[in-house]
Amino acid sequence: MIRHELVARQLEERIATHFEVGRRLRVLDVALGDGAQALRLARGGHQVTGLESDPGRLAAFTSALETEPEGIRARFRALAGSGQDTGAHFLPGTFDVVLCHGVLDRAKDPDSTLAGLARVLDTGGLLSLVIPNAAARAMRPGLAGDWRAARAALVAQPEESDRFLRREALTSFLARIGVPLECWYGVGVFAADGSHGDAGSAAGQEQSADAADAAHEAAAEAAAAVEELACRMDPYRGVAPSLHLFGVRG
Repeated sequence: MIRHELVARQLEERIATHFEVGRRLRVLDVALGDGAQALRLARGGHQVTGLESDPGRLAAFTSALETEPEGIRARFRALAGSGQDTGAHFLPGTFDVVLCHGVLDRAKDPDSTLAGLARVLDTGGLLSLVIPNAAARAMRPGLAGDWRAARAALVAQPEESDRFLRREALTSFLARIGVPLECWYGVGVFAADGSHGDAGSAAGQEQSADAADAAHEAAAEAAAAVEELACRMDPYRGVAPSLHLFGVRG
């Protein structure tokens, strides 16, 4: 999906900017899921630990990990646990990079989750957060012509559970726990559903499979290039359905 690719590129950009070239980093991925981002980092030579609370997902990932080359398997640990469990598993300052993607909107106690993630970051460490953008909930239904849903989103009163799904509140809290916001991006300004248009699809009916695949890849890359620009520019990034924020441990 294009949104996953955008998050990966944004993360790689911040790592390249923040750390010296060639440094092997200690990475924690909270809520591992399918492990796409974590595996990408392990393939890049970093030492990665993943936490996953769902036994089925953890088993599926562990099985998939067995198909990776031995060197990558040696650099990866997958453990049962959640963002609430970092204090039980790890000492303070254990990691250089912590990924918390799609976690805060489901966390029972986001305050303690974030504080725990800050605790396990080493000085100068990078915290990568991906959250739904609660401030832009009316955009997608409005663009789709679903006026009832758009109005409901516009007039809804903010809920306490939404507090960390709004950039201003999250920025303030990160400063209080010693991981002030360094920069932020939107994610999927135009391709919120992971699509990138249908360029090449009609032609693909008459072309060879190779030509259709090439057209599809070209459309995907064109979409990613536009998204990369929009996701770092105002006002576009502010209305993206998700936000990618980076804090740095002081």
